[in-house]
Amino acid sequence: MASRAADSARTVNSVPLSPVWRAALIRLALAWAVILLVFARDAADMAKIWWDSSTFNHILLIPFILGWLVMQRAQELKAIAPSLWWPGLLVMAAAAAGWVLGEAAGVSLARHLALVLFLQGSTLALLGPHVGRALTFPLAYAFFLVPVGEELVPPLQTITADISMLLLGWTGIPAHIEGVFISTPTALFRVAEACSGVKFLIAMIAYGVLVANVCFSSWPRRFGIVALSIVVPILANGVRAFGTIYIAHLHGLDFAAGFDHVFYGWIFFALVLILVMAIGWRFFDRQVTDPFIDPSVARRLAEQSRTVVRQDRAVVAGAALLVAAPLGWALLGVPDPAELPRRETLPHIRGWQQIVYAPATPWTPRADGSNRRLIATYQKGRQRVDVYAALFDGQSEGREITGYGQGALDPDGRWSWVEQGPGLTGGRADVITGPGRVVRDVATFYRVGDMVTGSNLDVRVESLKARLLGQSQPAMILIVSAERIGDASARPSIDALVRDAGGPQQLSDMILAGR
Repeated sequence: MASRAADSARTVNSVPLSPVWRAALIRLALAWAVILLVFARDAADMAKIWWDSSTFNHILLIPFILGWLVMQRAQELKAIAPSLWWPGLLVMAAAAAGWVLGEAAGVSLARHLALVLFLQGSTLALLGPHVGRALTFPLAYAFFLVPVGEELVPPLQTITADISMLLLGWTGIPAHIEGVFISTPTALFRVAEACSGVKFLIAMIAYGVLVANVCFSSWPRRFGIVALSIVVPILANGVRAFGTIYIAHLHGLDFAAGFDHVFYGWIFFALVLILVMAIGWRFFDRQVTDPFIDPSVARRLAEQSRTVVRQDRAVVAGAALLVAAPLGWALLGVPDPAELPRRETLPHIRGWQQIVYAPATPWTPRADGSNRRLIATYQKGRQRVDVYAALFDGQSEGREITGYGQGALDPDGRWSWVEQGPGLTGGRADVITGPGRVVRDVATFYRVGDMVTGSNLDVRVESLKARLLGQSQPAMILIVSAERIGDASARPSIDALVRDAGGPQQLSDMILAGR
């Protein structure tokens, strides 16, 4: 029986493509080539991230998985007549709008997502609704080509630290937690970004969604395996972090570091994968020989495709116009640079004496692409507060004030984030620690045009409006920080300086005015 089914499948798959299919595939291949050429920068950026970032190395397999998913549906696809379909242009229109917004706001994620939407929309527009329905899962799975998820690192660090503390409590090992730092009698441990488990979580979600489609037919079971692919890696990573601390407590730091270095890699990922599959194995309800498209659905799609009203070739012209539109907008260029003050010193603040910045523990914020960086220490009695200002004559790719790594915590530096500080009006408060366990309280303010805020979203929206309207806007990263003395918070000193300067708006006004 299985042999006859295999022989039948080979017979159908050996049938050559119809002239209609060959023409449709040629159109699609040309469209994809043009899209990848027009948005070559974004395609290259995505490929570079896949290759360079260990968090996204798994995406290198996604194109091959997509090809395999399509080939598994080849038998049913050959029976469906492709056609031009104008609603596919709506997806392309959304992609064009998303790309322009991403380019204007300097959000690479939006451009990467738009590129995938262009490929998906062109497939729908040039192959038609019935082929699109047959390819629903492969088209949706293509979203995993977008490198996204590193935003989950801070909450995952916190969850991992909390799980470790819970397990340490069960074992009776005395421990104290402060943000992502766990102190035990053995040492001070930090749940670093690399230990957050984000790389395994993102890869496991992609794997879980694939398994849900390949191994399950029931939707509740599909949702169940995806949920397992989220929960198990998070819990397992917390256990791994606890295990490292526990081994260090029993056998010393050197042994624990060596063990963690060997274990935390493909061995850990393999164990997590095996655990998820072991839990889900007994619930598999789809046989290996089952078709990926239900036979009754495949027959209905094939019949409907033969009676579909053929769309005008204006669909092809519309697709070409939508691909060209973002390129035309980009060619208009960026606004002229905004004017910056000539003075290269920070302003005088009443009641405070400005002295040379010379901290005992070096700390230098990061401001890639800035035109000018100013830093000084202000002293009032026993209070010492450091003020840092990075000025930009505009924002563009690689010069965003809220871009990755910008601000008080340079990811390539020796300082680490501890926790979020108390609420700060018009800004963002953080606590960071550096070499020698020095602790700093940090208040960060962003200025775009006349707006001062601590919200990344507000900065993105304001920058987007200015770029779309072609307006020149100065921008600034303003950081007010102070080292802690003992266990006392330095926030009162920071708040006092900002208050004496008239608030963050007035302080940034004075810096931009060169007063």
